Amino acid sequence: MNYIMYLACMLIWGLNFIAVKIQGTDASLEISLLYRSLIAFLLFLILFIIKGKNLNTKLNWLTVIGFGLCNFAISYLLLYYGTILSSSVLVTIIFSMKVITTPILISIIFKTNIAKKIYIGGSLGMLSVVVTLVPEFNNVSGDFILGVTLAILGTLITSIGDVFSLYNSEKNIDPVIANMVGMFSATILLLTISIVTNQNFIIPDKVSYWIGLLYLSIMASFVAWLFYLHLVKNIGASESSFMVAGFPAIGGIASIIIGESQLNIYLILGIVFAILGAHTALSKKNSK
Repeated sequence: MNYIMYLACMLIWGLNFIAVKIQGTDASLEISLLYRSLIAFLLFLILFIIKGKNLNTKLNWLTVIGFGLCNFAISYLLLYYGTILSSSVLVTIIFSMKVITTPILISIIFKTNIAKKIYIGGSLGMLSVVVTLVPEFNNVSGDFILGVTLAILGTLITSIGDVFSLYNSEKNIDPVIANMVGMFSATILLLTISIVTNQNFIIPDKVSYWIGLLYLSIMASFVAWLFYLHLVKNIGASESSFMVAGFPAIGGIASIIIGESQLNIYLILGIVFAILGAHTALSKKNSK
């Protein structure tokens, strides 16, 4: 069962940004993300009720809300824009670098040492992005550069959310409660942003939009998270994190299949370097 959940998480999250691309922009990205967060929140609320959990008033609200805003709202919005302005495979490769940025940020916040493998993995990760960008150097647009920049910022914000998540875990905050409150916080922020920026609250009638939305809200934001929480409990956080190494390959293959990217040596090398970088950073060998 662990094997099935592991593969499911890797496949579901590896296709995350492909789903964003398929969903498109029939509704604004803010509205689409608001719908996603609202659906995911309702699912976690139902699970919260079914499990008969109680909302502890002594909950560290600041870190739980911080986790939700960083991981479910701000980072997602930046990564959504990055995906639309650049390419889903490039954003997937950039996002996989969180296995390097998160440990570095944790080491800074919690004053721990950084293993050499993190620097090696980080170097390979940066190389993967540069190599993937080579075909774009001759016709780089302002939108493309902005998309890459937003994807990098989104990945860094995700790492900040991971720090909050680590703190919440160390304080034994129930993950279902953390995800429910986090999703609710994200929904409120996205609703506020949508109102302030005068977004149109439309309901698109395109089938591809709803396929993308339901995939992202049910599969990526709920089912995969539940599987991941079980994996962390059953096999450990470190072992569960290895799935990130497979994201670039899954995203790259899917991007080629839908016709977004062309198969070329630079894309292949970029995916290989991204996988090697993530694998190196997550390896158990801990040389200081």
